[in-house]
Amino acid sequence: MKPQIAGLLLVMAFAAPAVAGQGAPGPPPGREQIVSAARTIIGQARYATFVTLDAGGHPQARVVDPFSPEDDLAIWIATKAQSRKVGQVTASPKVTLLYFDRTSQSYVTVIGTATLVRDPAEKAKRWKEEWAAFYRDRNTDDDYVLIRIVPVRLEVVSEALGMRNDPDTWRPVILELK
Repeated sequence: MKPQIAGLLLVMAFAAPAVAGQGAPGPPPGREQIVSAARTIIGQARYATFVTLDAGGHPQARVVDPFSPEDDLAIWIATKAQSRKVGQVTASPKVTLLYFDRTSQSYVTVIGTATLVRDPAEKAKRWKEEWAAFYRDRNTDDDYVLIRIVPVRLEVVSEALGMRNDPDTWRPVILELK
């Protein structure tokens, strides 16, 4: 190939707009963009996979119906006091929530620290009427417990929202919160 043609092809390759997942990445998204994208995906997904560690150190995953993140990004989950989740959070508060929106092929991984909350006022604030069949006395009895997750890291992938993972390593967009 003649040097002029090779040079032209090289210029064209670098001048062409980057295709999603290809080419040089643009500037990394900022905190507000990442948090906004995470909130959008969480809202679209509704359900999440909640991962705790069992006594043997093995991850245990289950689907949960969490509340929307609060202003400080804390996420609340309701559960029965007798559930495995309660014992596992007590033993090891390091947890993960994974939200996946099938429609947009987007996901958010929330890595955080969980605490159990039995305060009646907090339980009264966090109740979904559709759960009435699962709890003896709705949110007023001891069998209704809340888990509060404080995120320390968000990992986001959403082509639609401009959160592109690294094309070589597949590393998602990451926001360290603490």
